[in-house]
Amino acid sequence: MVDCALRHTRAADSSIQKLRINYKEKSTPMTATLRETLLAPGIQPKVLDDCQTLIDQEVADKSGVSGAAVKLAYKTATSFAPGYFRRTLEDMLPQIVDKLEPYWADFSTSGSSEFGDYLHKRGQEVAEDLLSLTDEIAAVSKRPAITKAYRAVRGSASKNVQAALPRVGDLVMKYAV
Repeated sequence: MVDCALRHTRAADSSIQKLRINYKEKSTPMTATLRETLLAPGIQPKVLDDCQTLIDQEVADKSGVSGAAVKLAYKTATSFAPGYFRRTLEDMLPQIVDKLEPYWADFSTSGSSEFGDYLHKRGQEVAEDLLSLTDEIAAVSKRPAITKAYRAVRGSASKNVQAALPRVGDLVMKYAV
């Protein structure tokens, strides 16, 4: 009798386990927002490091007269006020993520496979959305050298941001997929 009850219990447990597995397979999990994903406590420091690397690569890749201006402005921002650039990046990251969120949501339903390509196709719009953040910061900055450096490169900034969008998309996908 005990043996029979034990077999029924095991069979019931097995059926429950199968139901759980089937439910998990059939359920579609809620897609996390970029904010939830990229700003999670264990992820945000990695994202910041990757953003810093991305910026360093983009600046290093610049050439010509406009490239020299970008390099000088970057050197000014990183040398004149050590730590300022990193702190600014840390402060801006939530706002950058918020600016990218609607593009990510649309990309997620578009059937596209690469977020960088998706952003690049909307380059002017995305660049201006992102640059609105730096424009706001420059407008209230109390650091004249940094404001002057920003103004010197703002005219070509949209072109430079657009060139970086494939890398930005790759960075986002590294954590959000």
